Amino acid sequence: MTPQKSKFAQTALISALAALAAITTIMVRVPIPATNGYFNIGDVFIILAGLWLGPKAGFVVGAVGSSVADAVGFPVYIPATFAVKGIEGLIAGLPINKPLAAFLAAFVMVGGYYVFEAFIYPMVGKQIPMFAITTTEAALVSIFPNFIQGVAGAVGGLALWHSIANKK
Repeated sequence: MTPQKSKFAQTALISALAALAAITTIMVRVPIPATNGYFNIGDVFIILAGLWLGPKAGFVVGAVGSSVADAVGFPVYIPATFAVKGIEGLIAGLPINKPLAAFLAAFVMVGGYYVFEAFIYPMVGKQIPMFAITTTEAALVSIFPNFIQGVAGAVGGLALWHSIANKK
């Protein structure tokens, strides 16, 4: 395959995974009323992208795919999602032990949302009311569902990556 065709194929894969992350995030939304956020399963494709295609692809799939999903109904979360899910995908793509990368990425996602929900949004919300959607106390409530989401994403992403990696 020529380098140009290879680059096109990788771009197509990244785009498809970002679309899958967006679609699964939109289709499976379980509200977390305390923070006005929601549980979803899009992390599976973010972690798969990082494990399979590397940190840059993981970042793009996490940041873009998940932000597109937030644009449909939860636009206030776009800044947090872009940063947190992008970093989640980047970490999943680190050249380390794959299960370690997947679970580290999941834990960073949980911590990242906690930081946004407990500190950044309440602080910014004092100046820009649309961001006053959560409190430190509410952010504590979201740790458990985010943890379950992260673990499910890591397990699902690893399972898909394993099935792809063993086809080679």
